[in-house]
Amino acid sequence: MFSNLKKIFYFPIAYYFGFFAQIQLLLWKPKIIIITGSNGKTTLLHLIESQLGKKAKYSHHANSAFGIPFNILGLERKNLTIGEWPMLFLLAPFKAFKLSPKEKIYVVEADCDRPFEGKFLGQLLKPKITIWLSVSKTHTVNFPPPVEENVAFEFGNFLEYTKNFCIINGDAKLILNQLPRTKTEIKKVTKNHLQNYQVSKRGTNFKIDNKTFTINYLLPEDTFYLLATLIELLKKLDIPLDLKFTNFILPPGRSTILEGIKKTTIIDSSYNATPASVTAILRMFKKYPGNKWAIIGDMIELGTEEQEEHEKLAREIAKGDLAKVILVGPRVTKYTYPKLKTLVNIPIETFINPKEALDYLKDNIGGEEVLLFKGARFLEGIIEHLLKNKVDVNKLCRREKVWQERRKKWGL
Repeated sequence: MFSNLKKIFYFPIAYYFGFFAQIQLLLWKPKIIIITGSNGKTTLLHLIESQLGKKAKYSHHANSAFGIPFNILGLERKNLTIGEWPMLFLLAPFKAFKLSPKEKIYVVEADCDRPFEGKFLGQLLKPKITIWLSVSKTHTVNFPPPVEENVAFEFGNFLEYTKNFCIINGDAKLILNQLPRTKTEIKKVTKNHLQNYQVSKRGTNFKIDNKTFTINYLLPEDTFYLLATLIELLKKLDIPLDLKFTNFILPPGRSTILEGIKKTTIIDSSYNATPASVTAILRMFKKYPGNKWAIIGDMIELGTEEQEEHEKLAREIAKGDLAKVILVGPRVTKYTYPKLKTLVNIPIETFINPKEALDYLKDNIGGEEVLLFKGARFLEGIIEHLLKNKVDVNKLCRREKVWQERRKKWGL
């Protein structure tokens, strides 16, 4: 019942906040840069921030038809509870006329979780520059078939409303198909930009267009699209590139390296899990040294694609150089496990309840394993109890009260 009401009132309520956000934008008049696509948006946002710094304002923790108007207006949902909404409604008209930010560039991460969201945000923001690098099966439960084509069409709305310049993935056919919708200048980044990619315990190295990037994070190979895009964007903005990435910091749950109990290494990529992002992380993990265990949770909101994508996941897991696989959740147990056990001859454990997976890990970790966490099912709650230094809990994702209460219900 609540889910149906949310669908009915989602955009009418979003238009309420969008109306007042539009007033603030008219007063502010920033140069808007949109980052959109199914994957890599947050990483690119932080890469851009590491270069532009205080020259721009950034839509941190906001990428939806609600989140972006809230970000523009300076509204915030602190606890993600229903009780916050009345005050948000009351504050919106006053926030529309607040003192505008001093920054003249606004870098916005924009998602399309449902039909019409791209059009809504495109009309609201009317960006000077749009960056679109990926299309994959993310939140596809909300889209009719053909799913990926419809998702691409929704993202394509940003191209349609862009005023000056677009940077796109020139290897993505679904993106290329949408290009007739814009008359702006277009720059394509392709595989030809990447010259070398290496993974080590300290991070990742990329060589792109004869420039060497050394980054102290574990980033998948496809990150080169983001770095190549960054080069093109800075050229357009006439800003020099800092190859050292001194100020580059990723938010929690994006391949953060943490110390675990019994001298284990934890790679925390628990923030999200789409077919494309899980594949990219598994391929990166294959290059990482050590006695590697993969703890993989469900991929959610895939709709009719759910079984197919979880069976494909088994083939990607099988390609990894893994000593053990632990599957957590009903989808990976039902669909991934039967396929995976026919493809590999390594120990595979399955759990529906994340607390059971945690107990298994505590009992069976021998010492010095490398533990990769990727997927849904409260994996951040499992990691929390495996940390060597408990202060590192602040480096995990989903610290809000609502998520703490949900983890407690699962015994975490």
